[in-house]
Amino acid sequence: MKIKQIHHVAYRCKDAKQTVEWYVKHLNMDFVLAIAEDEVPSTKAPDPYMHVFLDAGHGNVLAFFELPTQPAMDRDHNTPAWVQHLAMEVETMDELLEAKQRLSAAGIDVIGPVNHTIFKSIYFFDPNGHRLELSVNTGTPEMMRKLDQVKWDMLEEWSRTKKAPKHAAWMHAPATGA
Repeated sequence: MKIKQIHHVAYRCKDAKQTVEWYVKHLNMDFVLAIAEDEVPSTKAPDPYMHVFLDAGHGNVLAFFELPTQPAMDRDHNTPAWVQHLAMEVETMDELLEAKQRLSAAGIDVIGPVNHTIFKSIYFFDPNGHRLELSVNTGTPEMMRKLDQVKWDMLEEWSRTKKAPKHAAWMHAPATGA
């Protein structure tokens, strides 16, 4: 078996309507589906919920659950806030910069663009406190080939030492001018 694609990724939200409206307004996603139940289909637990689905492009679906009878949402405090995030791709650098301007104009704090060598990103939070990243690919075929050649060696070294391998240190080296 080989996975075809991700069917959907689901997160919790504080308010389904507010969440849908925010993603439609700020990220231009289409609202595609809502499901509401009083019982969880997989567990049969009595737990009313609203489950909303948004089109994230190319068959990707971002979903949210509003769970009004559960304790208030919180994050994993043992994991730094920058780790848990959802990264979505835009086509061009112009689109990335336009998104930053639009989000900032709406009063949303935006970090970036941050240069990751093979892509550039901006970071911000949705109204539920989920960290989001918009990225545009900037890597060349040669860069991607070099990274592909060292991925297994890097993983093996990390597994043994828990120290950052230097196989791709070129990604963080200062650019040299000619």
